[in-house]
Amino acid sequence: MQASPNSLSSHHVAVIGAGAAGLVAARELHRERHKVVVFEKDDQVGGLWMYDPRVEPDPLGLDLTRPVVHSSLYESLRTNLPRETMGFMDYPFVTREGEGRDPRRFPGHREVLMYLQDYAREFGIEEMVRFGCEVVNVEMIDSGKWKVKSKRKRLDDNDRGDDFADHEDFDAVVVCVGHYTQPRIAEIPGINLWPGKQIHSHNYRIPEPFRDQIIILIGASASAADISVEIAEVAKEVHIARRSAVDDTCEKKPGYDNIWLHSMIERACEDGTVIFRDGSVILADVILHCTGYKYGFPFLKTDGIVTVDDNRVGPLYKHVFPPILAPWLSFVGIPYWTFPFPTFEVQSKWIAGVLSGRIALPSQEDMMEDVKIYYSELEASGVPKHHTHNLADSTIDYNMWLASQCQCSCFEEWRIEFSREIIKNWRARPKMYRDEWDDDHLILQAHEDFNRRISNKASNGHI
Repeated sequence: MQASPNSLSSHHVAVIGAGAAGLVAARELHRERHKVVVFEKDDQVGGLWMYDPRVEPDPLGLDLTRPVVHSSLYESLRTNLPRETMGFMDYPFVTREGEGRDPRRFPGHREVLMYLQDYAREFGIEEMVRFGCEVVNVEMIDSGKWKVKSKRKRLDDNDRGDDFADHEDFDAVVVCVGHYTQPRIAEIPGINLWPGKQIHSHNYRIPEPFRDQIIILIGASASAADISVEIAEVAKEVHIARRSAVDDTCEKKPGYDNIWLHSMIERACEDGTVIFRDGSVILADVILHCTGYKYGFPFLKTDGIVTVDDNRVGPLYKHVFPPILAPWLSFVGIPYWTFPFPTFEVQSKWIAGVLSGRIALPSQEDMMEDVKIYYSELEASGVPKHHTHNLADSTIDYNMWLASQCQCSCFEEWRIEFSREIIKNWRARPKMYRDEWDDDHLILQAHEDFNRRISNKASNGHI
């Protein structure tokens, strides 16, 4: 649904966060002629892609008063998606020459950060960012605008920092804060009496602290796979507990002498042992939770309109707009098991177009009904509430729907085929999928498309 160009409007919009989601949101909002302010508590763009060797004093991340380390990156992390599908559609993630650049197809985290920094410079986004500025409160006021309260460090003549608060009113707020800071922890009977050490992967950086120890790792995500293999190089044993495994599973991981695959943990015991549902008993030193993260927006006050219930952020129309507050409040980056950057991009195009009046949303009632139907379908399919935003089986359809709303090209055929090839290659080469592949024909198609985009940008200019 498109509005007349004569009816387009510009708004004062706050974007919270200058990670990948915040950067592309700022760019797309600016392209629609909105006035954009990006709030970023750190001193540079990049969000979670800024590696920080520090860890938190609470290894499980349960203490809400703890000093929070924003990044969850480990030192050796490489992308689990290739450049072709990792980058923004309007700014391909191609290899670049220069000191410190990583030319690999599945590069390390520093290359992703450099890519985001390149993106911010290319489109003048850094000029929109207030660095060192943390948002502490967002709420709607009587005028219908949003009051954003932030705090930042101010240095006096003695180089001593003092926090000071600032208030500003905005027409709209776009929340782009990510969801990789507040750990989710597995519930294990008897864990309170178990004498070993527990840590969440949020606070994992390097394997050396686990040398010669017996580790139980909980989880089956990409990071769990990476960390288990890396730790196994120094640990005595690594035992992986997975909810997806059948209860009688206990076997060595193919290709490894000291990694075992188990079903989930039955209970932890006071004598230091851990009992699995498969009946095996392991005397362990450490339990490492690779169990994901919680959504949290402590700064956002909506009088209960938007809530987080068992990791369901809702109600959100298409994971973006709360129907009652649309379009003046929106979220970028809520779904997971997607192609993150392209998904952020098309969500941002949608939000920007809706705010300008170029794209029309359904009525509040119709949006709420759509949310209810979606929830009912999840329940009927046996999908637990905490997987509401898991788009593993629908990410292509989701992005194509968003693109249709924006009337923009999205997910060319090679991207769709890549989604199948990536999974197939990961299953065929779990140890080497980042360095060996059979999809060179798709790489060629991708780069031909990238060259067309770059050529068109050069001839037509860009905003």
